[in-house]
Amino acid sequence: MNEKIVRKNPEKMPSPVGNYTQITRVPKNAELIVTSGQIGVDKQGNIPEDFNEQVKHTFNNIKSVLETEKISSDNIIKVNIWATESIDWDFLYSEWDELFQTAYPAMTIGYISELGLPDIKIEMEIWAAEI
Repeated sequence: MNEKIVRKNPEKMPSPVGNYTQITRVPKNAELIVTSGQIGVDKQGNIPEDFNEQVKHTFNNIKSVLETEKISSDNIIKVNIWATESIDWDFLYSEWDELFQTAYPAMTIGYISELGLPDIKIEMEIWAAEI
């Protein structure tokens, strides 16, 4: 049986208001891979002050996690995003679309007052499935 991850936006539901999928179905025997929240720290351990720089480093760190686990963005089924200030959606979606193309995972976004360290402005948690 050729099982795969299925993403869909049912006709009876409102269209997504962003680049995500309403429903992601994972086959029964898939292995679940969950990351800690990835933040905008660079390879030298620096957290830039600029929000979009943190977004860029966060996506770079997500790509490193995928590479380490030998999976691709196609395996990502859910992304949880927390931010302490308004997201520049044009910038975030340019990084998002580069990573996902059009195979968008499910997504949840929350604005909160602070994250684990005072300098962190965005954190993204990844849920992936390997079939």
